[in-house]
Amino acid sequence: MSENKPLAGNIRPYKDHTPMLGERVFVDAAAVVIGDVELGDDVSVWPCAVVRGDMHSIRVGKRTSIQDNVTLHITHASKFTRDGWPVNIGDDVTIGHGACLHGCTVGNRVLIGIGATILDGVVIEDNVMVAAGALVPPGKRLESGYLYVGNPAKQARALKESECAFFEYSANNYVALKDDYLNEQ
Repeated sequence: MSENKPLAGNIRPYKDHTPMLGERVFVDAAAVVIGDVELGDDVSVWPCAVVRGDMHSIRVGKRTSIQDNVTLHITHASKFTRDGWPVNIGDDVTIGHGACLHGCTVGNRVLIGIGATILDGVVIEDNVMVAAGALVPPGKRLESGYLYVGNPAKQARALKESECAFFEYSANNYVALKDDYLNEQ
């Protein structure tokens, strides 16, 4: 009988993949980043978030905030999904507390609301807001410049100019906050 050894630390290799972190990245001690993961410069990963690139890749762009209790996971290749689905997230994205992103692609300047669920094969274009609690079903494409709400998520209305300005504000706010946390260490 072989002995099971616990994995040490919150940034963990898996098989032949070790997470790669850009400049000035903050990963809270209570968060976990595993496997084939790349986090761009100024990314923040907050308490109890799980970024698990164990059977496919996860790529996160610059100045993206992965808030408390977020889950990022992939879909592995199989007879059901020939190539599987990685997770690809652009720059200046804010992913709200408790959201789950699974095997999807998210563009730049996107806000994903608290508790939203984004499923396999979804493509979210640039400049999109997904409301809190929304469920985006597999394979759906969310068009740039709109707010999406509901279960299943539907296009609600065009974004206001002030909402579009919020994307950059939110990204910069979380960069400043994670810098404060890094300075405290």
